[in-house]
This record gives sequence, C-alpha cells and structure tokens, in this order.
Amino acid sequence: MGYVDVAGVAHVLPDGRELFADVSFRVADGAKIALVGPNGAGKTTLLRMVAGDLPVRTGGVARVGGLGVMRQFIGMVGDDTALADLALSLAPPAVRAAGARLAAAERTLHATEAAGRLSRAAQKAQLAYAEALAAWGESGGYDAEVLWDTVSTVVLGQTWDATRGRLVRTLSGGEQKRFALELLLRGPEEVLLLDEPDNFLDVPGKRWLEERLAASAKSVLYVSHDRELLARTADRVVAVEGGSAWVHPGGFASWHAARAHRHDRMQERRRRWDEEREKLRQQMLMYKQKAAYNSDMASRYQAAQTRLRRFEEAGPPPLPPREQDIRVRLSGGRTGKRSIVCEQLELDGLTYPFDLEVWYGDRVAVLGANGTGKSHFLRLLARGGTDPDPAAVPPDGRALAPVAHGGVARLGARVVPGHFSQTHDRPELADRSLVDVLWRGDERRSGLDRHGAMAALNRYELAGQGDQRFGTLSGGQQARFLVLLLELSGATLLLLDEPTDNLDLASAQALEDGLAAFAGTVVAVTHDRWFSRSFDRFVLFGGDGEVVETPEPVWDVR
Repeated sequence: MGYVDVAGVAHVLPDGRELFADVSFRVADGAKIALVGPNGAGKTTLLRMVAGDLPVRTGGVARVGGLGVMRQFIGMVGDDTALADLALSLAPPAVRAAGARLAAAERTLHATEAAGRLSRAAQKAQLAYAEALAAWGESGGYDAEVLWDTVSTVVLGQTWDATRGRLVRTLSGGEQKRFALELLLRGPEEVLLLDEPDNFLDVPGKRWLEERLAASAKSVLYVSHDRELLARTADRVVAVEGGSAWVHPGGFASWHAARAHRHDRMQERRRRWDEEREKLRQQMLMYKQKAAYNSDMASRYQAAQTRLRRFEEAGPPPLPPREQDIRVRLSGGRTGKRSIVCEQLELDGLTYPFDLEVWYGDRVAVLGANGTGKSHFLRLLARGGTDPDPAAVPPDGRALAPVAHGGVARLGARVVPGHFSQTHDRPELADRSLVDVLWRGDERRSGLDRHGAMAALNRYELAGQGDQRFGTLSGGQQARFLVLLLELSGATLLLLDEPTDNLDLASAQALEDGLAAFAGTVVAVTHDRWFSRSFDRFVLFGGDGEVVETPEPVWDVR
C-alpha cells in the first residue's frame, strides 16, 4: 500500500517570489495522477518537495510506502557515470547507503593492498570490506542485483556483469530512460514520482510506458506533456497554474473542457464581486452625501464604510490564470536550392550508406527507433557536414562531439546550421543568467542591451527568469531559451533534436507557428506524433541500418 497526501503546500523562490501556494491533492493507493501546467509553473519543484529533495516550509506532505523517483534529466546523463551508479541511485535508500559503504570499502581495500596483505591497514580494510558485504546483503543489495540483471537483459540484451561498468553516456537517451523506468516499475517501491517519463522514448517506447502504467498497481504521480500518454494513463489531473493548483477528478480527455468551465466560473465570481463592491461603494457615497446635511445619517454612513472596508479586506476571488503568449520569430534567409546533399553517407555502426537531398524550404521529420543514428546525423550536419568550412561552422557546432562516418554530407551555399540538442547540453551557459547570455552575444549573435534582452525574453515568457541562471531553469524554460538563441543566430538550416520534449502545449504550438513562418529549411528528429503533422517529408532510420524516405510517418519501427 502506498499513497501521498499534499496539504496546503507553498514554495517561495530564492529571490522572494512565491511560485505557488495552497496546493493540496492526494495520490491514492494505486492511482495514476498527472501533473500538468505551463513550463516554469512549479511541477518539477512540487515533485521534488514530495520526494524530499526540497524542504516543505509551508503546508505538509505525507507519504506512506517506499518511494521511487525518476528526475527530469534522466536521459541527459553526459558525464562519466557508470550504469551501476545510475542503478544504485534509483534503489531504495537502504540499498543506496549500503552500496556507497561497499564502494568505499572496496576503494580502501585496493589502496591498502599495495602496502602488503599482512599490514595492519590491509587487515583492517579486509574486515571493513567483509562487514560492508554483510550490510549489502542485509539491505537487499543482492535482490537489487537480480533486478538489475533482469532489466539489463530486457533493455540492453546483455547481462548485468557485462553492462554494469558501461558509461551511461554511451547509451542513447531512450535507453537510459527505459533502463530507469524498468528498474522503478519492476522495483519494490509502492509510490513512484516520474518527471517527464516519456521524454527520449520513441513511439513504441511510449506505448510500452502507457501499457505498463495502466497495468501497474503502484501509486504514480507524474509530469508529462504528451497528450496521448496523458489520455491513456491519467486517472486524475492536477493542474499547476496561476500560482496554485486544482484537481480535475476525471481523466485528461475531459480536462480541457473542465478547465474552460472552471475559468468561466472564476470570471463570473469575479464579475459578481466587482458588482457587489460597486453597489456597496455607491451606497456609502449616498450616505456620505446625506450625512453632510443630516447628522442623523452619520451612523448609517459609518456602517456603510465598515461594510465596504470588510468586503474589500476579504479580497476578491481570483481571476483565471493568464493564458500564455509566446511569440517565436524565426526568420532564416535565402540559401542555395540544395540545403543538404548526402552521397553514400554511412554512420559507423549505425547505418548503411544512403543518399539524401534536402531542398531549400523543406520540412523534414527524421523518424526511427532510439539508437538508430538520428541524433548522430543531426550532429554531423551541425558540425558542417563531412568537409566543414571552419570559418562557417558555428560555435555550438564546433563544441559538438565528432561523428564517425563514411561518404559525403555537404551543406549548400549560404546554409548556416543552427542546432537544438535534445539534452540541452550547453555547459557554457549553465552558470550564466539569461540577460548576460543575450547581452554578451557571440560569434553569431550581436549583443543586446538589457531593454532589448528583456523584450526578447518577454516574447518567450521568460522575462521573469532574466536574472536566473540557465542551469536552474525548468526543462521547458531551457528549451524556450535555446529556441530564442536559434532565432537570434541567423541560422538558415534548423537542426532540431526532439525540440518539443520539454515544451508545454502552448510553447509547442508557438514553436510550430514559428517554424511555419521560417524562411529556411528544417530537419527535426521527433517522436511527437502531433508535431510531425507539420512536416512534409519523412526520413526513416530503420533498426536494420537502412535509411529510407517514406510518404507518411512510420511509428511501428520494431
């Protein structure tokens, strides 16, 4: 049995702004509850408070049952973390603590063995190692290893002994996400908190997740922007918006209508409050006028003033949250007729040689299962192709890892690539404020003064985050800012790797509108079934290494 109760929770940002207040809801035993709302409204913060990562200073959070947490940026691991470290980070607390103790004991043992097996330090290290092994077994560590072996075999097709030392960054984002989800869904925890669990998954992976969530007996609180997954899995919807949250007792299919009805009721209550206030004010003014020449009216005037003051002190009912107004102004520019020419291009270990021509103005969706080379293809183009002109390759392209390949991929005349990374991996931005990034500019962007920077951020609904560091933004806010940098860069070829993954519905629609007006070429890797409808060409990277063009999107790729 597992459940979560959230009662009257509030959170204040470090700069003193209130992110949300009076948030209350319950995740009942076995329920699947979706958190929805605009980027930056506080969904991830709320999950972190439920998980215990952030303190709850106002209100309370009660949890019953073991807790499994998948944080938003699983699938973006790019350091030297090993798969064993990732598995341990998702294990129950007792296993994590025992695992850390065992790893420390192993390091000490290896370090002291160099001094001789009979040394006092070595004997002490051996004893500590034996005790750590015993604690590992008592905490359930060996059971966890059985689970890890099962998941490794299911996801990666290899045993745990073969994969435990593998670096997480050598897995695709979808493989990382699937590995983490399998661990949590098969694990012992009764309550799961999942932040964007469908990101990085291909369409078959999303369908798998839909089926597993629906069939699971666990209580699950999750954030997602995938409307199909929400419609198939959510028992209830908690909408975080307007500085608070409200609960829709039905599924996602009826949530939009319920939200519109709720906003209508809020408008009506506010209208009636305004009418009542004006009525009391006019009554007070009437008695004030009469009291000026009739002292008997003074008491009524005082009473009218008191009624108006108490009415206003109680405060008006809240207005509906303001609708988002995001305006993407991707401009582009004229290039040669051929934007991209690939001749017998082969991505080592991923594809067979293929030919492809992309013309100016094309909208090309790159489809296929995870791990088939789609992101590698975009990265190669972002670096300028197979024979890049160092003077023409943009700064962000030079920072991308090389792509092993054969054959030719050329960019056309006046083609300036702009790359959007699925993982938002821009370490040079992490500790800089948004205003600072825009002010300083770079080799492709002119710097903006503070007024111009704030005006640009306002179009992306990021003005409130202008002095915030990029690394502290939500995933959706980061995505919007990276699109803004593309807008300002002068790119004529947009290479977008899962651009809608972290975007809320309004932001995704604004991006689609911006792409429709873009005077250039767009090549996008996507598993977003809705987003793909705005494209006119579809290139499929098959699991067998073949790369072919298809007349319609192909999702069943396994």
